[in-house]
Amino acid sequence: MNTRRNFIKTAAAAGIAVAATGYGATKTAKATGAATIMTPEKQQALTPDQSLQILKDGNERFVNGKGLNTDLLGQVKQTKKGQFPFAAIVTCLDSRTQPEYVFDIGIGDVFCGRIAGNFVNTDMMGSLEFATAVSGANLVVVMGHNHCGAIVGAISNVKLGNLTQTLSNLKPAVYEVKGFKSKKKNAENEKFVQAVAVENVKLNVQAVTERSSIMNDLVAKGELKVVGAMYDISTGKVVFYE
Repeated sequence: MNTRRNFIKTAAAAGIAVAATGYGATKTAKATGAATIMTPEKQQALTPDQSLQILKDGNERFVNGKGLNTDLLGQVKQTKKGQFPFAAIVTCLDSRTQPEYVFDIGIGDVFCGRIAGNFVNTDMMGSLEFATAVSGANLVVVMGHNHCGAIVGAISNVKLGNLTQTLSNLKPAVYEVKGFKSKKKNAENEKFVQAVAVENVKLNVQAVTERSSIMNDLVAKGELKVVGAMYDISTGKVVFYE
């Protein structure tokens, strides 16, 4: 899109550099624990599959305690004039699911939209369109997690102020899950809760392209990939649904 190309071109001309992930890390960076720097050119050179691999590699480092992105203050200084994230991640409000830690990525590397139950509404959709069509991110990840309180709340029909409306966005997943007897479809059944959480991720991945012609066009051109993921809060491991 012209808007996207002009945005990137202008930023690149200004020579703005931002903190990156372990992608393309030099031997020195790996030895010192410092992150490499992602330029606008590098961001645009990445394919969606390469962006996804960055997250997979980062999660492996996280799980094994071998993180590279440790100089956070340095990343703040490097990103103060601009940002060129390679991905956008929609995840839950849960305090244990921070993408920057889970994927061992630096400040300025990804856009992150967080909301209880990791669903995509109109506001989140607009944010993702900005992240992809304007700012150059070529990967969208919708990431849920096990033992999700929002999912439990939706299953249990929790009513509490504005939270009631928030949880209603998760109801389609509750209704969609099959294979459980009626008496087993409750928040005490951990298998049912997990099945709903996974289904919620898959439904919202589908919604990204169904409800956004902009992102649907980018996917059709091979410029964008939209995937789901589930984070295990007990192990730190992320499983992707491609």
